[in-house]
Amino acid sequence: MGISSQRNNGFKENWKCALICLGMACATIQYGFDVSIVGTFQSMPGFLMTFGYPDSTLKGGWGIATKDQQLIASFLNVGTMIGVLFVSPFGRYFGRRHGIWMGTIIAFAGCATQIVATTIATLCVGRALMRASSAFFITFSNAYIVECAPPRLRGVSSAMLSYQIPLACLFIFPALLSIFVFFIPESPRWLVLHERRDEAEQSLVFLRGRSLEPQFLQEEHVEIVRGVEEEKAIASASSFVDIFKGTNLRRTVLCVAVVVSRASSGVWVFLAYGTYFFQQAGVGDVFKISIYSMVVQLVGVVAGLYCAYKVFGRRTMLLIGTRGAVVSMVGPALGATITPNTPEAAKTFLAFLFFYVIVYCGFAGSMTWPISAEVVNSRLRVVTLSFATGVDYFFAWLISFCSPYFINPTALNWGAKYCWIWAASNILTFAFFWLFLPDMKGRSLEEIDELFEKRVSSREFPTFECQSSSQAHEIALHKMEEAKITIQHVERDG
Repeated sequence: MGISSQRNNGFKENWKCALICLGMACATIQYGFDVSIVGTFQSMPGFLMTFGYPDSTLKGGWGIATKDQQLIASFLNVGTMIGVLFVSPFGRYFGRRHGIWMGTIIAFAGCATQIVATTIATLCVGRALMRASSAFFITFSNAYIVECAPPRLRGVSSAMLSYQIPLACLFIFPALLSIFVFFIPESPRWLVLHERRDEAEQSLVFLRGRSLEPQFLQEEHVEIVRGVEEEKAIASASSFVDIFKGTNLRRTVLCVAVVVSRASSGVWVFLAYGTYFFQQAGVGDVFKISIYSMVVQLVGVVAGLYCAYKVFGRRTMLLIGTRGAVVSMVGPALGATITPNTPEAAKTFLAFLFFYVIVYCGFAGSMTWPISAEVVNSRLRVVTLSFATGVDYFFAWLISFCSPYFINPTALNWGAKYCWIWAASNILTFAFFWLFLPDMKGRSLEEIDELFEKRVSSREFPTFECQSSSQAHEIALHKMEEAKITIQHVERDG
């Protein structure tokens, strides 16, 4: 038995909450934008004239040193690893909204530093600041969305959404977010966790609006309060060590696996070195190809959002995307192995690139954050997410640091044969998800907590009958009856 069907309604009934979550999802846009935008610049003359060196033997007459490529790409991930150290303590005391606001301040500093940079060192500082802000954006936006959106909307809400001029566009997202957070309520679960129950009820009323009748609104509030009280009974305070204790260890492993699957998919190679990789693979007009791939990715994301809302569960979406990533990596790797440095190999690379951005980015990539946020313990959500993000960016740093050795003509010069590594990693990722990741479709966060506490196997998740929702429903009805009796007594005595 799941939550009341009236509480798991869609966009039409929850338009206010959907708009709030959509606005909060803008925080994740910067996650890929700040990586791909500088990756694109690595084949542009203006960027190379500032940070590269002249070389008449290379296409375009300019090149960039392997060491500088490593620094530019890897400092993003260094910034994230530093940022996640501050996310958990900040979130514990100041909440989700203020976490987003702090991220915007750091992002402003990072944007300005990159725009005025004329040396690799200054550019790297700006990159590190930008990704430190992303640690705040990613953790707090996904925690907020998962805690505020109805189960049916969780996956969809998280998924939505010369070189100095594009860099200035990085100001857009933190500027909009810094204004937006002043007009939304704090997460009701965080408020209950900090003994601010009246504010939590007001927040829930604001988020749900008229989408729920009073009894179901009361039911959800009761379920949140009961869930928080049960968590407090288990542990009085959340600490980093708790994410590895008891049933939380299983949840932490799943969270880390889902988040790290972004790095293991090979997406970082396309984001950080996409345009440069196309150029070295013999693809002409690489900047236009990058623009086309973004358009194709948009089509994939829109299709994925529809499928997540109407057709599949989030686990199924993740499996489809990961399977597609395997095919996408095997294709160009075969082409580069059989007919290296030929027009046919370049065309094969392009075809499978477009397939990759449609299938992986539209299906798996858009589901990683909502799944990772809902699978973890409610009390330890920010701590676990920040840890998983740190692990993800450690591997992203490692990939970004090592990739130039594989693709740069002055090093191994593998070209598209580099995709063999990512084909293997995607096969392992698919096998892990198939065996161990449960389907949490239609479950409230409190039900998910109950399922893990009772050590329910991943195969039994869809059919297991939870007690938390039914008990919350009974308590809510009882409170409504008590309220009616009180009103009747007051009216009669008056």
